[in-house]
Parts: sequence; C-alpha cells; structure tokens
Amino acid sequence: MMPTDETLEDLGWDDHFSAQLSDEDLRDRHPVRVMSVHRGQIAVAGAGGRQLVTPYIAGAQPTDDHPTVGDWVLIETSTGLPIRVLHRKNLFKRRAPGDPRREQMIAANVDTVFLVASCNEDFSVARLERYLVLAHDVGVTPVVVLTKADLTDTPDVYVAAARAIEPGLRVEIVNGRDPHAVTGLADWCGPGQTVAFLGSSGVGKSTLVNSLRGSDSIATQAIRANDSTGRHTTTVREMHRLAQGGWLLDTPGMRELQLADAATGIAEIFDDFVAAAEECRFSNCSHSVEPGCAVQAGIAAGHLTRARFERWQRLGAEERANTAKQTKRRSPKGV
Repeated sequence: MMPTDETLEDLGWDDHFSAQLSDEDLRDRHPVRVMSVHRGQIAVAGAGGRQLVTPYIAGAQPTDDHPTVGDWVLIETSTGLPIRVLHRKNLFKRRAPGDPRREQMIAANVDTVFLVASCNEDFSVARLERYLVLAHDVGVTPVVVLTKADLTDTPDVYVAAARAIEPGLRVEIVNGRDPHAVTGLADWCGPGQTVAFLGSSGVGKSTLVNSLRGSDSIATQAIRANDSTGRHTTTVREMHRLAQGGWLLDTPGMRELQLADAATGIAEIFDDFVAAAEECRFSNCSHSVEPGCAVQAGIAAGHLTRARFERWQRLGAEERANTAKQTKRRSPKGV
C-alpha cells in the first residue's frame, strides 16, 4: 500500500461497520474504503495506506455485492483480495446504462447529499422535489445548495422557493468561486463525514467541489448563454478529500437516478397531498372527477396548489412504472 496518515475514522469508519467484524476477521483481514472505481480495478484506502485491488468478490452477484465508491470492503491481508462488502448504511443505485435488466451501484455510505441548483433560468422546483424524494427514500440527510448567487440580484427569491418545498429544509446559498462563501457548508464536511451531490449539468457542481477542496483540479466548463445550462464534467466515480476533513463523493451516475421503489420518499415530500387523500370518500380515488375528493377540494379552497398536485401525480406515475418494470425483471420466467 502507498502510505498515508489517514486513520479509519478519518475515512468514515464508525460503530456501524466495526460491529460487523469478528475476532477471526481481525486476525488476517482488514477493512478498507473504496475511494474510486475504474474499469477492472478499485482504489481503496485503509489504516495502512492506499492501493488498487480487483473489485470482484468470489461468489458475489454483481448487482448486490460488488463494491462501489464509498463502500467499506474487507480485504484478506495476505493476498490483497476483497472478501466481502460490509453492510451499507445506504446505497444510491440506478438501472445499468444499456441493460435495463441490471442495476448499477452508484454510491454508498453517504451522510449528507447536497442538492445543487443554480440561481438562474435552470432553477426548477420540480427537479428539487425529485432529488428530495430520492434522498428521503435512501435515508440520507438533504441540504439544498443554491449556486451562482453572483449571477442574480434576487437570491432571496430562489431561497424562498426552495424552502417552501419542505418544512425545515436546510437551504444554503453560495458563490462557488468564492472559497469563503462555502463556509456555511462546513457543518456537513467535517472529519469522517461523506457528502454527495445531486444536480443537473451546468449548475456549478465542479466549481463548488474545487472551492470545498481548496483546489482547481476538477475540470469545469462554462454555461451556455442561450439556456443557462452546461455540460457535465465529472467522468470518474471518486471520493475527494475536503479542506474541512470530510469527503465529497462525486460521480456522474448521480445525475441519472430514476425513481423506483420510492413510494416512501414521495409520501414524505408530498405529505400534504397524502394527508388530504386519506380524507377522500373513496379509497381508490384518482383525484380527478370522483365526488367527495378531498384533494380537489383542497385545491379549490387554495390549501393545495394545482402545479404541485400535477408534480405529485407525475412522480407517482414514474415511480409505479419503474417499480413494475423492476418487479417484472426480478420475477422468474413464467411467473
């Protein structure tokens, strides 16, 4: 291994993982964390340093047990081969590109997810709601980070729109190019903490990463003038050390996550509509033309909004469709 001064605690090790190791494990094996994923190899770090190892674990199914960035893996000391992936705190995954029958692991063991949006024409409440559903369903604390504050004279408008999505939602506004402007994010970036990003291309994620790292090593690209969007610049699933001592997990796959098996997350973000639906006269109410629909009554009275209702319906339809496809793929042939 390449020697470093990082301890397991520096890398995010805690009681959740140590409780999974037996005395036998500790005699001839040691834990490491996956720092980046490459074709055919993974870079890992542990108390002894860093090295490249094979990602393949004997007898493991690629869709379940193969390590992804952020994972903790038990390594056999004598051979350097991975033995097993330790039970995760959480996992972001998606359908594998080019093969919808498979799922691809994206990022594991995240403490906080920064939902990044920019203060320009690309700002979208619907997109933030979608990201919040994903964060809640995976069980990761969300923080909305509004970037490019230097490009607007009315940043408070964007802050208010984001905070209105969910009571108690933390919203931070920054100019990613100003290193001092990201100090408000320090609470989630301390030693042993892992944060990840969700956000569309061109919202300033790479610039924000550079500011948090105190480095210019992450490539950035300018936004297009005609639509205030940009091109995605992250190409490798990788963990970056932050100046505050924590880790930032950057991966291009995070921008392509789809809703599936996310009914719980949708219910949490749209709890006002869920509560209203429970008062409908019919338990199978579609909230369109049925008599006694409490959702439509709430919209008519101004307690609920039509635009938010439509987003709730769209996300629910997407989640049900994707979940049905996954269930069909998992079912044995002929069932």
